[in-house]
Amino acid sequence: MIEPHYSKTSKKRGRPPYPLATMLRIHLLEQWYSLSDPAMDEALIEVPTMRRFAGIDLITDRIPDETTILTFRHLLFESVNQALRDQGALLQEGTPSSTKNKKGERDPEMHSVAKENQWFFGMRCHIGVDAASGLIHAVGSTAANVHELNTAAERLHGEEMVVYGDSGHIGIEKRKEFEKSQCQFRIAMKPGQRRILPNTPDGRLLDPVETAKAHLRAKIEHPFRMIKRQFGFQKVCYRGIKKNDHELKMLFALANLYRARERMTVPA
Repeated sequence: MIEPHYSKTSKKRGRPPYPLATMLRIHLLEQWYSLSDPAMDEALIEVPTMRRFAGIDLITDRIPDETTILTFRHLLFESVNQALRDQGALLQEGTPSSTKNKKGERDPEMHSVAKENQWFFGMRCHIGVDAASGLIHAVGSTAANVHELNTAAERLHGEEMVVYGDSGHIGIEKRKEFEKSQCQFRIAMKPGQRRILPNTPDGRLLDPVETAKAHLRAKIEHPFRMIKRQFGFQKVCYRGIKKNDHELKMLFALANLYRARERMTVPA
């Protein structure tokens, strides 16, 4: 998918291009170890295991510098966008600038939101996860103040029989997008309501039901833990939602590969 775009850019350079597989592997290393382009450049010089994974021989091969790594990252971003354009998912109807300004103003695409009496500024990532395998099948990004119900339809693939969600999804079955849906919606009760469940047969029955919902819904938290703890992604690095969404899609794709590693067949 990347090769046609890479071939076009390679013809513009004076020196022979680096192998595409090498550049892609370097990009994955950046994501796994949360490295900047200059840090990746240094790591390729200093860390033999990274060079080996990228397929670089320190004696006979050139090592891509930070500018080359940056150029490839931009190319990969454009390749993804072209695929979205081909599918009609990316409409170019004006682009808000994400250039850093001299006034030090906040990113106009981000927004503030309160959570548990604490304010946060930034964006929100919404994902859909398969209940059986725990693999992510949908990723989308919005400003932090966009409610998760507004992206619910985009996170479903349409063949679900049962949908689990936290209390933020209460009322999902009443939304227009799901009027004709045959899904069963099993949405968690609000924590405050669960704490005051009556000590009656019905109340005692509801508590284990809510626990069962929570155990299944917890699978949607595992990918976030993976990219935060194992890949070191703690906060967004770029201005503008689109750039960060591109990075998050790559990270969740890598998280899927990591989670499914024991089930995958590796060619000899």
